[in-house]
Amino acid sequence: MRKHLRNLGIPTEIYYPSPLHLQLAFAYLGYRHGAFPQAEDVSQHVLALPVFPQMTEEQQELVVNATAEFFAKKK
Repeated sequence: MRKHLRNLGIPTEIYYPSPLHLQLAFAYLGYRHGAFPQAEDVSQHVLALPVFPQMTEEQQELVVNATAEFFAKKK
């Protein structure tokens, strides 16, 4: 989906490719892989779409339509 949106000029971001408990900054807490399986799963599947206060209706429609197009192709 990210590639599809990028090809249409729509930026996306992956903010947490690794869940917080597995990041170096939190290593002192001692959590290991498997401690929070839902967070680990979500970190591999969440994609941030563009959303901001100044976003025009046209921009919103572009993102919504491109997302719908992606899932329509997957059927």
